[in-house]
Amino acid sequence: MPTLNVSLTTEFAEFIDDAVASGDYVSASEVVREALRVLRDDKEGEAVKLALLRNAIGIGLAQSESGEFSERSVQDIFADAIDRP
Repeated sequence: MPTLNVSLTTEFAEFIDDAVASGDYVSASEVVREALRVLRDDKEGEAVKLALLRNAIGIGLAQSESGEFSERSVQDIFADAIDRP
């Protein structure tokens, strides 16, 4: 397994030490690997959301170009969006 040397702020070093001391992790390396997995998953999730948003925008543009418009207000659309689980 490759080894990397990184410089951390005192805050991050203490966070890692606390995570290991809590017993949730065996080593600092395990904490960093978990953090990187979370970061990777977050970035992948953001990419999926962006693709879905771009697709929805494309659908909306195509509908507007063909003269299809909704009678719903922005407030109605927003209310529906926040009511979804």
